[in-house]
Amino acid sequence: MTATRLSSAPQLPIGRIPVLDVTPRVDEGRRPAKSVTHEPFPVTARVFREGHDAVNASVALTDPDGVVHHVPMRCSNVGLSFWEAEISADREGLWSFRVEGWSDPYGTWHHDAIIKVEAGVDVGLMLEEGARVLERALAEVDRTPEQRQVLLDAVASLRDTSSPALDRLYAGAGAPVERELSARPLRDFVSPSPEQSWLVERPLALAGAWYEIFPRSEGAYQDEDGTWHTGTLRTAAERLPAIRDMGFDVVYLTPIHPIGSTNRKGPNNTLHAGPLDPGSPYAIGSEAGGHDAIEPTLGTFEDFDAFVARARELGLEVALDIALQCSPDHPWVTEHPEWFTTRADGTIAYAENPPKKYQDIYPLNFDNDPDGIYQAVRDVIQVWIDHGVTLFRVDNPHTKPVEFWQWLIQDVAESRPDIIWLAEAFTKPAMMHTLGKIGFQQSYTYYAWRNEKWEIEEYLNELSGDAAAYMRPSFWPTTHDILTPYMQYGGPAAWKARAALAATLVPTYGIYAGYELMECVARPGAEEQVDNEKYQLKDRRWADYAPGGVKEGQSLDGYLRRLNQIRHWHPSLRLLRNITFHHCEDENIIVFSKTARTPDGRDDTVIVVANLDPHSTRESWVHLDMPALGLGYGDTFVAHDELSDASWHWGAHNFVRVGRDAEPVHIVHVRRF
Repeated sequence: MTATRLSSAPQLPIGRIPVLDVTPRVDEGRRPAKSVTHEPFPVTARVFREGHDAVNASVALTDPDGVVHHVPMRCSNVGLSFWEAEISADREGLWSFRVEGWSDPYGTWHHDAIIKVEAGVDVGLMLEEGARVLERALAEVDRTPEQRQVLLDAVASLRDTSSPALDRLYAGAGAPVERELSARPLRDFVSPSPEQSWLVERPLALAGAWYEIFPRSEGAYQDEDGTWHTGTLRTAAERLPAIRDMGFDVVYLTPIHPIGSTNRKGPNNTLHAGPLDPGSPYAIGSEAGGHDAIEPTLGTFEDFDAFVARARELGLEVALDIALQCSPDHPWVTEHPEWFTTRADGTIAYAENPPKKYQDIYPLNFDNDPDGIYQAVRDVIQVWIDHGVTLFRVDNPHTKPVEFWQWLIQDVAESRPDIIWLAEAFTKPAMMHTLGKIGFQQSYTYYAWRNEKWEIEEYLNELSGDAAAYMRPSFWPTTHDILTPYMQYGGPAAWKARAALAATLVPTYGIYAGYELMECVARPGAEEQVDNEKYQLKDRRWADYAPGGVKEGQSLDGYLRRLNQIRHWHPSLRLLRNITFHHCEDENIIVFSKTARTPDGRDDTVIVVANLDPHSTRESWVHLDMPALGLGYGDTFVAHDELSDASWHWGAHNFVRVGRDAEPVHIVHVRRF
């Protein structure tokens, strides 16, 4: 009988020193991992070899200029061959990294020599072998004269037969030589993993505080006879100092384009608008123009440029809403009817998300003329970039082809890599994650509906885990579309707690104008504001809440200002991957900490304790994971509440009282003795 030879499937070479399971690795390396400048994040791998010789590993970073930098890894689990290192980049651009496993001749000698020489076995042989390893390290690795001298002195001592054997041993195996060989090791059989691309972006792509406004409401007012007068870009600019004074980084404008009149929506999304009703700014396009034009009642491009200039003067960046949809009056409807879906009766299909209907909006159909639509949208984006917009909040990106967004974001990045894209994608996880992978720097999330402790902990573990390599969450307690029952009925405790959690759980969060006033009345049957300013003007009478106003002290503007100050003071709150949850005996109280290393080498640690039940004050015991705070279980520290300025003496077990009769949240700075 003749044996049949089975051919094996082709495989990639494993390398002399196997390197496996490298993370982060996005879609098997087909998409870049992401970070921002100076953001630390872990690289991990499994690295091992046959036999008993020492193995070691490094992360090789290739910067945008092609220069390679090595970061040593440490073995954090010998039994599982698990290695890790923390890396970061000092500038923006397209980097790459790989893990290199290698045989460590010095580590092998160091281990064996200490055992044998201390036992009096093969003493002379082991000391001579050590000298030869160090001579190789001198010959094969570039070093400065000072660095070379450390090894030259060690070689001389190892061969100095007039000295005791142990003195000679520790001249070659002591701390100075270990430090030098750790920084510039002698490496044999270097085996690299596949290269992983790594996109490093500016810090605002990870951490920032956004503030949303409808420009037409800022400066709007109503006459005694009930006639409304719209705000403008000029009057909206007068609101910018207050936004900056609260500590926000980005002012986000809902669409400012011409609004159609056909099927215009009236107050509270009614189907019949009066002659003076402004309509929804998401019904884009009229005889005044489309996405590249400005609603005439708001002003002109000169007014918009003045708005952007004033924002920049105050240290604010401007984000613009991009909603790729058209009113029936948009110029594209007559110029390019093929860009829309025509129904069997010859009419153009309006937008629907059953049971919701948007009779004033035609969605684009990207399949009939993709090249034409792609270029038209690209031209629109360039108009706003040329007028100073640096961030785009994209409305419903999950209803457009993913390949379109990939092309658009990459094409813009060729000339403007600083542009930031925020996906408003409340949809299935696969789509949300893919939008992050193909280019969106940030994404809306389901934070508004995560109210229970277990929900928040589970969600944050997901967002700060593997997904953090490509998707950055943005937490919004409310938006112009979202007013959850929790916010409708929770009272001031809910509004404080949800803002504080949004501002501390993740690095980027957003506040919709009016949050300060705790606007909590919903339209019947909907989880959104009654008298929603999507369909009408709103005068919030900000002056009434200012010092000396008739409603002074009834606004949360001071609370938001304090939250943003705390975020500014503590770099740990501007990172995503560094969250640790701690135990509280009350299931309504959530406790978590964040730690970061400051530029001057100090540990910045913040603990947040929040009552998730807005209707009661709760008392309970908090049990802290002290090693996660960089402390021992017997250590104590000063717990300084950054919100109230109170301080307590805390240890591993602490009694807390939080809720509506006290402050619902503690944001505690760990002050070490």
